[in-house]
Amino acid sequence: MSTPDIAVTVVRPGPNNRRGSDYAELLSRVRQAGLLDRRPTYYTVKIAINALLIVAGWTLFVLLGDSWWQLATAGYLAVVFTHSGFLGHDAGHRQIFRSRRANRLVGLLHGNLAIGLAFGWWVDKHHRHHAHPNQEGHDPDISGNAIVFTDTQARGRRGVGRLLARYQAHLFFPMLLLEGIALHVASVRALSRSTYRERGREALLLGLHAAAYLTAVVLVLSPMRALVFVVVQQGLFGLYLGSVFAPNHKGMPILAEDDDTDFLRRQVLTSRNVSGGRLVDFLLGGLNYQIEHHLFPSMPRASLRHARPIVRAHCRQHGLPYVETSLFDSYRQALRHMHTAGRSGQPV
Repeated sequence: MSTPDIAVTVVRPGPNNRRGSDYAELLSRVRQAGLLDRRPTYYTVKIAINALLIVAGWTLFVLLGDSWWQLATAGYLAVVFTHSGFLGHDAGHRQIFRSRRANRLVGLLHGNLAIGLAFGWWVDKHHRHHAHPNQEGHDPDISGNAIVFTDTQARGRRGVGRLLARYQAHLFFPMLLLEGIALHVASVRALSRSTYRERGREALLLGLHAAAYLTAVVLVLSPMRALVFVVVQQGLFGLYLGSVFAPNHKGMPILAEDDDTDFLRRQVLTSRNVSGGRLVDFLLGGLNYQIEHHLFPSMPRASLRHARPIVRAHCRQHGLPYVETSLFDSYRQALRHMHTAGRSGQPV
């Protein structure tokens, strides 16, 4: 079912909100259905195909040589980079293997080496988001650094920052063109910290990615075409990746910093599913089942759609809104929220 437009809603904690038995009941149903079991064949095929697509992309890049047709290769590699990111995401949640070490290896190869993203930094940030989705002061994804999500954040902006917040709904998708570069910069900054766990290994893999990527571009393309290729490839990568994560929580209720809502309700109330069948499953890397993913982060991607009817029935049984809408409507709701938040507390 779809949901009406949601304004900038900050939910305050209510009484008698700890109902862990409700989640335990749902967890039991999902486990009995075998949906938490690992899917080794699925992921073996997925990883193998993704590796072939990466090799094919860079082989095509070399064969095409110094040509403007490389812009098509840039678009192709942007898609492959994003799907490599999906596999890194799954590894970060330990969906692929039971072994932490094996999952970490997959994450490092698909994150640091394949796309130039510091896997350890991203896992830490993403797990904090999962623990407190859409909760003020806890969820790093609504910190207000780039996009404001509440009137408090909007009122705190000054000068150019206030102007950007006012028009953030219009600027959101153009800003996503910079997301790929922003992730690379954040990764380098994280790895510069002496306290970073396994900094040497991650820095080496990230350096290998940067060296191989830039060497290939410089050797094959003229300076002008090389610059345009990097801008297009990284821009489309950021746009695609950001567009995948945009529908998940933006426009859903925001929880107050002192909220103590139980796990089941916290995850369901702040998440939105995107309908659309197998094509949307592929395009969004399974993250269109955001409710199920947040309730069971370690559930293999291929099992999420099978968990959906169980979770939806459980939500109906307990009077919880199960929000699901189309991809385009999810963007409309997210942009409407950003428009409202960006203009709140600002002079007309």
